[in-house]
Amino acid sequence: MNPPNKTFVPIELLSFANVRQLEVLEKVNELGGILPAANALGLCRGTVQEMVRNVRRKASIQGVSPEHGMTHAVPDTHIAKGVSTYYNKEGKVSAQWVKSTLKDGAMEEMIRSMVEVMTEEVRGKSPDIRTPAIVNADLMVVYPMGDPHFGLYAWGKETGDDFDLNIAERLLHASIDNLVASAPPAETGLLLNLGDFFHMDNQSNLTKSGHQLDADSRWSKVMQVGLGAMIYAVTKLLEKHKRVIVRNVKGNHDGHSSFALSLGMDAYFSNNDRVFVDLSPAEFWFHRFGLVLIGSTHGDQCKKEALPGVMACDRAEDWGVTRFRYFFVGHVHHDEIKEFPGVTVESFRTLAAKDAWHAGKGYRSGRDMRCIILHKQYGEIGRYRCDISMITEASNQSTMAQAA
Repeated sequence: MNPPNKTFVPIELLSFANVRQLEVLEKVNELGGILPAANALGLCRGTVQEMVRNVRRKASIQGVSPEHGMTHAVPDTHIAKGVSTYYNKEGKVSAQWVKSTLKDGAMEEMIRSMVEVMTEEVRGKSPDIRTPAIVNADLMVVYPMGDPHFGLYAWGKETGDDFDLNIAERLLHASIDNLVASAPPAETGLLLNLGDFFHMDNQSNLTKSGHQLDADSRWSKVMQVGLGAMIYAVTKLLEKHKRVIVRNVKGNHDGHSSFALSLGMDAYFSNNDRVFVDLSPAEFWFHRFGLVLIGSTHGDQCKKEALPGVMACDRAEDWGVTRFRYFFVGHVHHDEIKEFPGVTVESFRTLAAKDAWHAGKGYRSGRDMRCIILHKQYGEIGRYRCDISMITEASNQSTMAQAA
């Protein structure tokens, strides 16, 4: 029996809690309130309150909220779109209809709650990396990542090149090592993932339109390896740059998992004030650096010709005080630099190999990764390029040396 006037969690909600949340929620019910449960478990009141809130949110998304007469859950792949309840003369529920659908905003909330729980044990685990003794405050180095497609599978005999999760990880590590070593000690490094970091957005391994993807390994493993690769990249940048900014752009392949990636990185580096992970869900992202204005988006939603107008409208004040403006996009997997009045729009190649569909359609482009050096007064002053052959040849030589 719960004490009167105390906060408690309806029994119907407990099935929506994970193991840790269930332990906490049962203690709330046992002691009849959030504060006594927090004291008994050695947690702060806000932590317990947030756990209760997350479980209530997850349950309500799936149509369960006992306080409002909503007791019929929809499948965990759906959310409740609407609930119609009919009461008889005695005020008791006589019938109820539940409509379900998928909704990006609600799914985003579920992903946020899921990632918060998944990262509890690694939150604030970023190692203490020594700040570079000498950095140039007038410089910023941008590391654009064109569509890494972690989780894509390609069979070399069919597509020309082998590609899988292990290869994707190895190529990204090697490229980052090469580019960071080549880059000057700029005060700021911008790790700019231009979207489609993950080849698939969930375990179904399907595109938005329902087409089957050539996928390697389980989705949960792809997420873990991808997060580890990005953590590796940020750690390397911290060795060269005093401050590191991370932006994961939402792609057409990873609309939800890209957000989960950002949340995971933000949790891991939460104890490091030298790392800023941008969590904005906006389609367009902007960053001003002195007289330089940078914009980014994946490139699947807006034509390149429209991007200068988007920048001028969304960042009118920054537009007026800057001289060098760049819009960086992914999606197309090939190099293209197009100069518009006031803005240069550039797309980038990918390190990933072609899957069977793209190979069969005749898509052909080089594979590389680059870093761009920007000066706050003069704009771009240089860049370095790491071609796929530089990595593969170095790897082959290393293998041959070990065999000898």
